Amino acid sequence: MDVWFAVFLTIVTAATPLLLAATGELVVERSGVLNLGVEGMMVMGAVAGFGAAFLSGNPYLGVIAAIFAGMAMALLFGFLTLSLVTNQVATGLSLTLLGLGLSGLLGESFVGEPGVRLPKWLGIDMLIPLSFILTAVVAFVLFRTKAGLIIRAVGDSHSSAHALGYRVIWVRYGCVLFGGACAGLAGGYLSLVYTPQWVENMTAGRGWIALALVVFASWLPWRVAIGAYLFGAISILSFVVQTRGWSIPPQFLNSLPYLGTILALVVISASRRLTRGNAPASLGQPFVPDR
Repeated sequence: MDVWFAVFLTIVTAATPLLLAATGELVVERSGVLNLGVEGMMVMGAVAGFGAAFLSGNPYLGVIAAIFAGMAMALLFGFLTLSLVTNQVATGLSLTLLGLGLSGLLGESFVGEPGVRLPKWLGIDMLIPLSFILTAVVAFVLFRTKAGLIIRAVGDSHSSAHALGYRVIWVRYGCVLFGGACAGLAGGYLSLVYTPQWVENMTAGRGWIALALVVFASWLPWRVAIGAYLFGAISILSFVVQTRGWSIPPQFLNSLPYLGTILALVVISASRRLTRGNAPASLGQPFVPDR
């Protein structure tokens, strides 16, 4: 029982950063914005969280720094795509490249330094229950409040929402900043909890998995949680197999989360009902308000 409980905790730890990042991106996409820069925001959150915790000795300051780092990157993305109306796909990809390069530069002096781990109670850190609370709050706000109705209206038809008097750009700015905060927090989780140290490119593609989870979940919050834990279980499968002594190449096992992501996207893309049922109709489309 102790072994299986340890495996369960490992799955929870692996799934939490995916759940945090994907929940934030879900809100962003529900507002009609496609931000492919999740990986860049996560890695900047990771280096900012580690750096603040290491320099201050306080992991909670690291959490705050990670959130603000993600929001700063998101604000840059929002300014370029919402104010200057640049292409969202190209800007998101550029944001990821910027985050990977800038984090490597800023974190060069932190390589090899001991990390400051976020405290745990009963083997669980505070961000694990927070991820579930965040998912529940997002689900409630999106489908049970007027604010959620406005966000979904902006994502489904920004022209109609604008005609009704809603400030589309400001709504999208708010959602983009929320997504950046969640991505930064997810990155901070990696450097403060999952592996309390700084390693260049330590997000290792998790931002892309978070993006895929939103589509996998058909833009529904609780399905994101299910998908995050599914992919979290797949990601630690290699460790379980290695402890069992099975003769399976570790390289293949390490590729399973990414192979699973591709397979899930292929299956979902083949289903018109899944891709169009909840997908925001204005996703990725630029909006310029009438003057």
